[in-house]
Amino acid sequence: MYISDIRATTVSMPLEAPLLHSNGAHWGRFVRTLVEVETDEGIIGLGEMGGGGQGAQAAFQGLKPYLVGHDPFSLEELRFKIANPTASLYNNRTQLAAAIEFACLDIIGQKLGVPVYQLLGGKLRDSVPFASYLFFRLPNATSGRGEVQTTEQLVAHARDLKARHGFSTHKLKGGVFAPEYELSAYRALAAAFPEDRLRYDPNAALSVEDAIRFGRAIFDLNNDYLEDPTWGLNGMRRVRQAVGLALATNTVVVNFEQLAENILNPAVDVILLDTTFWGGIRACIKAAQVCETFQYSIGVHSSGELGIQLATMLHLGAVLPNATMAADAHYHHLEDDVIQGGKMHYQGGRIAVPSGPGLGVRLDQAKVARYAEEYRRLGDYPYDRDPSRPDWFPLIPNQRWAKPPSPGEV
Repeated sequence: MYISDIRATTVSMPLEAPLLHSNGAHWGRFVRTLVEVETDEGIIGLGEMGGGGQGAQAAFQGLKPYLVGHDPFSLEELRFKIANPTASLYNNRTQLAAAIEFACLDIIGQKLGVPVYQLLGGKLRDSVPFASYLFFRLPNATSGRGEVQTTEQLVAHARDLKARHGFSTHKLKGGVFAPEYELSAYRALAAAFPEDRLRYDPNAALSVEDAIRFGRAIFDLNNDYLEDPTWGLNGMRRVRQAVGLALATNTVVVNFEQLAENILNPAVDVILLDTTFWGGIRACIKAAQVCETFQYSIGVHSSGELGIQLATMLHLGAVLPNATMAADAHYHHLEDDVIQGGKMHYQGGRIAVPSGPGLGVRLDQAKVARYAEEYRRLGDYPYDRDPSRPDWFPLIPNQRWAKPPSPGEV
């Protein structure tokens, strides 16, 4: 069996409302590129990549000379063909390699008639728990609904998500408003859900000094961790030493060199593994095994997934013994999905691991066509800009915070 063709389709998936973050916003939609890898036997494996649509389809087409004729079972050879670390200095292909790896694992599973988790050592859990992943949000441009900017709106939104999906861990994506405002909102969440776990992530927007003040002010709460409060390993190290809270990251430890540095000179306690950022499911498993050896905790990170990447996160979460914390997912913010049967369902804050062969999900081609047309109509959006502040751009550390609504404005 060998790879005979690669097809990439960029889609635009609508969100319930625009999601604000420290660098700007998701402008009411996610732009994702779906990958179909076909073999000479007619088996089609699925992959997915985010990060905007600019050139993604062309980038995958550019891999055809490397991959047509390649045996999808030869995954280590695949890694070096696409993402040789020295060659990648000139063409960073880590995320492209991840999407192709997803598809090859999907092909192998379909060929053997087993789920991907069986290829990875077998599942240790039947479902994966998720955090609520709360964002400050702008109102939906069409309906006017979905706004989350005040503390009251945030708590009400969290209550709604808990009632519908059963979340018992709540993560607040911050770095939008001044730290004092977000601290008040975070403590309001803690008061509203005294039995639940909490985590806060300002996407490295705070200075070391502001991060220390924030960390000390939440020390008494039921925190899982403080995620990326400031930028850089040394900045994180200073916050960790001054505060004493567990710190987590998906920004400053995202490859094996950084992981080694963190083990030699600890700055971060919880490594958030992303199946795209690390270059595939198998790379995440290798990293998790290193973390297990050195007694570092891990989590499963979300980079704005549709159903294909969500399936990779579920298979990863199923097989890792040290994946003891609720995973992150943007998934509940989506209005729809491109997989057959529609969106996967939460039950008790968890999503079941797909049990079909391969990744266990297949594309709904009518929906792919619909959302590909949406992408052609709307195009990309600048991730690092905020549509409500057209002249603004982010600094690190930031002091140019969004202005919260005054009482009576909302």
